[in-house]
Parts: sequence; C-alpha cells; structure tokens
Amino acid sequence: MKHYSYEEWQLYVKDELSEDRRDELESHLYTCNQCLEVYIRAVTANETSLPAFLEDDDFTNRVMEMVPFTNKNVNNVEIVSPVPVTDSTFKDVEMVNSVPGTQSDTARKPLYQQAGFHYLLAAAATLLLMFSGAFQSLATYAGSLEKPMIQEKKPRPSVTEGVINKTFAWMDSLEKKEAIKK
Repeated sequence: MKHYSYEEWQLYVKDELSEDRRDELESHLYTCNQCLEVYIRAVTANETSLPAFLEDDDFTNRVMEMVPFTNKNVNNVEIVSPVPVTDSTFKDVEMVNSVPGTQSDTARKPLYQQAGFHYLLAAAATLLLMFSGAFQSLATYAGSLEKPMIQEKKPRPSVTEGVINKTFAWMDSLEKKEAIKK
C-alpha cells in the first residue's frame, strides 16, 4: 500500500491540489490508519489558517436568515408569514395551558376512556376466569386436541406373511388336537 507524505497532506488541507488528486487522497484515508494520523497532524499544524467560526449566536442567526420561510404551526394554527417567524414573534401571545396528553387533559376524560380503567377491567376479568376454572377447562380441552383423532392404520400384511400366519395357526391347532388326544 502506498502512503502519502506529510507535505502532500498539508497541500490537501490547504486545498492546493487538483480535484483528481484530492479524491485519490480522500479514498486512501478510508483504508489507511497511518496516513489518517499524518493527516490529523497536518490539520492541527494548519489550524490557524483554517477559517474560524464567529460567535455561536451570530453564526446561528446568519444560518437562520438563509433558511427559506415556511409555514409554522403554533397551537394548531397554521401561520403563513412572508417574514421570518422567531421566538420573539409570539412573546405577547397567551399560550393555552392544556397540552394534549398532560395530566389536566386526562382528568377531563370520562372514567371508561382512561387507560387505568382498562387495566383494572382486564385484571378483574383474568381473576374471574381463573377462579371460575375456565382456564383449567381450556387447558383440558387443549390437551384432548393434542391426541391424534385418527388412529394410524397398520399396513396390510403381504400375501406371503398371510400364508405363513395361517400355516402357523394350522400347526398350533394340530398340536392342540394331539395334546387333547393324549
């Protein structure tokens, strides 16, 4: 693997290379940790020549001025504004105290629409079914379904096996007859 010199990385940091050469060095950075360390040294050495950010607030304000104006949605009211809408735009607007999903909003709901009521109802139904034996009967029924409904048929014996079985049965009957005569 070919490694690049410190001077080449300094040229890269100062943006003094051709586009093809820059692409070559960038793709090499993805695969070579050694050159990455040299590149980091070149960046720290040229740190003073890099552009510095102005104050954070000033930078943010400049960026926000470049953002196109869009429709803002405040308190479920769509605002179409030809001027930028900022935090100070609504400083004199009285905000509504109720936000959907807060405690004051759920206090207004009827009891049967609250989540706690549904949990209690489910727990009560579970206890009722458990103590009444409904779950036990379901378990018994499920156990009976596991048994095979159709019994497997034994394969039919071949003709040879049938002849042999009849021969042995005939011989057994002859032995019984002779045992009775004696």
